[in-house]
Amino acid sequence: MLILTLDNDNHQELATTLSEDGWVAACLCAAWCGSCREYFANFTALAQRHPHVQFVWIDIEDQAELIGDLDVDNFPTLLIQRGDVVAFLGPVEMDLRLAERILLAQMEKSTPELQAEAQSSTERRHWQLEANLLRRLADI
Repeated sequence: MLILTLDNDNHQELATTLSEDGWVAACLCAAWCGSCREYFANFTALAQRHPHVQFVWIDIEDQAELIGDLDVDNFPTLLIQRGDVVAFLGPVEMDLRLAERILLAQMEKSTPELQAEAQSSTERRHWQLEANLLRRLADI
């Protein structure tokens, strides 16, 4: 399975990957969003190129309990997390190359670098509190 489509029955699979300090690239989307449906092909291609990363498709309406009050203003939105550190959160263009550059840039960083960046700005500290999937999964 290249992409884990998150549902209420497979939360533990995602939690296990994160608790084992694994990389997760999650697309936050909505079923009604045409751009998200189009982006799925690019997201799948990215997953094929990086099989060591857990790719997750999260419909923010189907998973409203998990997403909570996290503001997702634009679709698709990419969330990249390693273990307990949210490395990136933001909307992405439809271009596969851009998403891959973002992913690779994060994966090149050491754990201390990721942790330092996580605390480097108000926005990034907010990501750690509001967008951390491992913590959100533990809360539901």
